[in-house]
Amino acid sequence: MLRAMKTEILLRKDELQSKTLKSLYFGGGTPSILSVDEINSLIDEVLRYFSFEKDIEITLEANPDDLDKNFLKQLTATPVNRLSIGTQSFFEEDLKLMNRAHSASEAESSIKRAQDFGFENLSIDLIYGSPTSNLEIWKENLHKTIDLEVPHISSYALTVEPKTALENWISKGKVLSPKEEEQNREFYYLSDFLKDHGFEHYEVSNFAKPGFYSRHNSAYWKYQEYLGIGPSAHSYNGFDVRSWNVANNQQYIKKLTDKALAKEEEFLSQEDQFNEMIMIGLRTIWGVDLSSVKNKFSDKILEHFQNEIKTKMKEEILIIENEHLKIPEKHWFMADGIASDLFVV
Repeated sequence: MLRAMKTEILLRKDELQSKTLKSLYFGGGTPSILSVDEINSLIDEVLRYFSFEKDIEITLEANPDDLDKNFLKQLTATPVNRLSIGTQSFFEEDLKLMNRAHSASEAESSIKRAQDFGFENLSIDLIYGSPTSNLEIWKENLHKTIDLEVPHISSYALTVEPKTALENWISKGKVLSPKEEEQNREFYYLSDFLKDHGFEHYEVSNFAKPGFYSRHNSAYWKYQEYLGIGPSAHSYNGFDVRSWNVANNQQYIKKLTDKALAKEEEFLSQEDQFNEMIMIGLRTIWGVDLSSVKNKFSDKILEHFQNEIKTKMKEEILIIENEHLKIPEKHWFMADGIASDLFVV
């Protein structure tokens, strides 16, 4: 796998316009697939073709059960300076429902261990609106997060994916289906609670203490280019091409052994680009830059855009601040629905 990923970096080194990187992100199952030495080797390979900004953010995504003392000790010898931990919940019933490998105690102890080894720039994932939870349990989850002094939180409503154990349990009446009104209540409690504790709500699902915004994800949300290496990784050229690697590890390695890229790509139409800019921008505190919309899209799309926002602006579901179109935070729970109403179809 390591050799294949290095080959992909070589073959795709000219796809990014910028040769100086602000962020590097090791996602998915990296700690399970690659050793710390291999992570270091990949970083060195990236440095053969790119330079790093002095304060580059290098994130490793990991599950609590990945972060034992030995792994963390080795990780301190790498340039990795940020951890994103898939905590999900500090309650056993929630974790069992979500089929997580770690326990509630591991969720907490992994964060403390990471901090003991000097990792202060931490992000955790939390899931709200679970049938095994309620507002009181959700409050306890959030209090635990504050007590642990985690500076970044990504939080999502529980969704029922097709062909999963959760869907099966719900269909058989073993578990109740998530209720949107409860998820709505927990979302706004989350936002108010974290803001009261010094967090900034900078994207619908993301909260950070000042100085701890995710630089990597912020690049996605600002519609900037990114390059993904490895099975299933996605890339975007910042304009009109999105690509993704095959998910199958063996197919990925075989292709790159033959010096061929294991990726597929799609060219985004003007309509696709517009819809994506609206969807992503309206989920953030920055909103959608109206000058970018005017400069980028055709008169036909702009006419559609102006017509669609009129009613929502009268209802104050959309507002304009400093030439940016935004959704007021009190409507953020419905951001995706509001954005989709503006799509060109």
